[in-house]
Amino acid sequence: MDKVIDKSVLRRQMRTRIIKIAAIVLGLIAIGAFVIFSLEKSVDMRDITLSTADSGELETTIPASGRVIPAFEEIVNAPVTTRITEIYAQPGDSVKAGMPLLALDLEEEQTNYDKMVDRHRISQQESRQLQLASQTQLSELAMQIEVKEMQVSRLKIDVENERKLDSLGSGTGERVRQAETAYAAGQLELRQMRQRLANERQRDQAAQQVQELNVSSIRKDLELMQRTLHRGQVPAPHDGVLTYIVSEIGSQVSAGTKVAVVSNLSEFKIMGEIPEGSSDRINIGSKVTARIGGTELAGTVTNITPQAKGGLVSFVVNLENPRHARLRSGLRTELYINYGYKDNVVRIPNGPYFKGSGPYEMFVLDGSDRLVKRDVRLGDSNRSFVEVISGLKPGDRVATNDMEQYSSKKKLKIRQ
Repeated sequence: MDKVIDKSVLRRQMRTRIIKIAAIVLGLIAIGAFVIFSLEKSVDMRDITLSTADSGELETTIPASGRVIPAFEEIVNAPVTTRITEIYAQPGDSVKAGMPLLALDLEEEQTNYDKMVDRHRISQQESRQLQLASQTQLSELAMQIEVKEMQVSRLKIDVENERKLDSLGSGTGERVRQAETAYAAGQLELRQMRQRLANERQRDQAAQQVQELNVSSIRKDLELMQRTLHRGQVPAPHDGVLTYIVSEIGSQVSAGTKVAVVSNLSEFKIMGEIPEGSSDRINIGSKVTARIGGTELAGTVTNITPQAKGGLVSFVVNLENPRHARLRSGLRTELYINYGYKDNVVRIPNGPYFKGSGPYEMFVLDGSDRLVKRDVRLGDSNRSFVEVISGLKPGDRVATNDMEQYSSKKKLKIRQ
């Protein structure tokens, strides 16, 4: 027969069971916390850069890229369609103004030039012949006028004599009328001859002008062909460095084709590029800072291309010191274009984390040994600072180095 267990014993057994279960649960929690704590990612204090957000002014800039180019260079084009017969210089050579760079085959142009010289001589002779013929004709006409003037003077005397005779009764009215008619006819013929002389002189002047224009036109063609022949050895347009030249003897080139480039490498400027979406923030006259390594050079935007190419807008920066020792043709540069000013903004130091305005997830110091990820919105920037639109307040300390490797973590423990 079973024995009835005392209630106090049952209560002790129940408490013991509850205590054991609670101990097991607490142990599991402790183990879980330990596991979670042990799995929390940590970062060495020496591997992060903590910066403090503050409030202040912000001279806004936009970043761009650039390339150093010669401040002045001239492209040398082929004057005619021909082929290259000689090459006298190589890229990198220093050249003087007028120094031949290469030779072109201009045999056909020389033949045309010789023919043009003959045409010029013929036109000059034709002009001289025209002038002599005109002078002869005008001289003959002037002599005829002088003779006619003598005849008219004689007819006038005849009229006066007939009138005197008629007044004395020795003449007749008919003879007076005949003399007057002859005199009037002579005067008319004289006026006609004088008018003819004036017309001939005007015609001769116009013909001479036409001939002079023809001679002048041929002379200009000759001068142009002479310059073309002079450029047959493609002279350097100015002192400088040859940065490009065609390299194959015998190659065909068309008129206007680039055959050489001579650059002035004592002064430089910068050809910059900016994304099309930011092109509305750059204007002619905008101040620019160019960074070459640790050197910063000031400049001004002097030209902007009207159209984008490949999503980029090009512009030219003239430097205040175009002869700086760090400048080298083809050197890549960082550009910062000033476009505005803001006062009393929350800001943090610029760093490799910043890729442009927009939302970010940044690690902010929480306590003394932990970083917690926080949503932050950043705005405008310059070389030194970035504007904080939301997510941070003055005094917050935030990691401003590249934290991309911790992008999947929400918290980071700092190892001292």
